[in-house]
Amino acid sequence: MIRIAAVGDVHVDEDVVGRFRPALEELPDCADVLLLAGDLTRHGTESEARCVAREFGGLGVPVITVLGNHDHQCDQVPQVVKVLEDAGITVLEGTGMVLECTGGRLGVAGVKGFGGGFAGRCASDFGEPEMKAFVRTTNESAEALGKALREMECDLLVALTHYSPVPDTLAGEPLEIYPFLGSYQLGQAIDSAPTALALHGHAHAGTERGTTPGGVRVRNVAHPVIKQAYSIFHLGDHLE
Repeated sequence: MIRIAAVGDVHVDEDVVGRFRPALEELPDCADVLLLAGDLTRHGTESEARCVAREFGGLGVPVITVLGNHDHQCDQVPQVVKVLEDAGITVLEGTGMVLECTGGRLGVAGVKGFGGGFAGRCASDFGEPEMKAFVRTTNESAEALGKALREMECDLLVALTHYSPVPDTLAGEPLEIYPFLGSYQLGQAIDSAPTALALHGHAHAGTERGTTPGGVRVRNVAHPVIKQAYSIFHLGDHLE
């Protein structure tokens, strides 16, 4: 059994520091790893990243994250990534890593992802250069995730994104903004490998549970959805 703690959309700044830490200190007793599903900061500044490092660094378990759209806002991504990695937090973007856990080898592949929509109601790579660039970004992100998932050698495989791979977990959000909350290409990438679980954030008013077309269980772990410091998932013969 491998125990995964996960949360997204914590939007940490000076006002938030300390809010999660008491529960986080308990992680070594209940989880093998903490996965963060992006939007760690409010505006993506280096100073906010230092707040994230104070809150989520040195927890006694590995911490793995992807960035979210908020973390890109101030165009300080290299600085944000450096601060996080200096604090021992692994940042994935089209990459993956394997952890040796008591219950086996856990592979985590992560990417921020991007929008575009879902089957029957999605953007297409056609028309203006701006639209083509939008869809190309989505496709490249999904392709990177799929490649990272398929190349992993592990016992259990988890996909970590910020944007949603399925519409199920967006229920509660206005239909009009679904194309900006996720894309079906991410779901296809997840289904291209024997993925055990997919975690994402971004949809604050969404729903916790969903499934890819290929049957992979998807969980929206955005903090406004789970309403706790983190959710715990037990991976083995079944998902709890």
